[in-house]
Amino acid sequence: MASYVSVPRDLTKVKSKLAFNLTKRQIICFSVAALIGVPSFFLIKQIAPINTAVMCMMLIMMPMFFLALYEKNGEPLEVIIQHFIKAIIVRPKERPYKTDNYYAALERLAKAQKEIKKITEGGKAVDKSRKAVQKGKETVRHSGKSSQKR
Repeated sequence: MASYVSVPRDLTKVKSKLAFNLTKRQIICFSVAALIGVPSFFLIKQIAPINTAVMCMMLIMMPMFFLALYEKNGEPLEVIIQHFIKAIIVRPKERPYKTDNYYAALERLAKAQKEIKKITEGGKAVDKSRKAVQKGKETVRHSGKSSQKR
């Protein structure tokens, strides 16, 4: 008989186990939960019934269990909470999306080029009229000089 071993396709999801088929993260979180939860049970048991003490202990230990076990898209719970806090509290509520339409940009460019051309051609027209006036003065001067020489 042949025995088959299942091999996961995505090896990034494989985690090394230390003891009791738990990862290092899980062992640390469960230990911290036990260090907090067990003394709280004995303290609450002195002032309340055992059922209430057990429920309070479970409520106190539950966040550590979630930190140890919950994972979404390869991210642990504290990273997900950090993203949530950044999205809700730190970043601004309204983040307007502004687009720059390529065709609108081309139209603005063409309009700017027309204005530049109009300004430069207007300047050339003024320059041409100045040059014509100056030529007229020069011709008058030249004609005056030529008439004086004769």
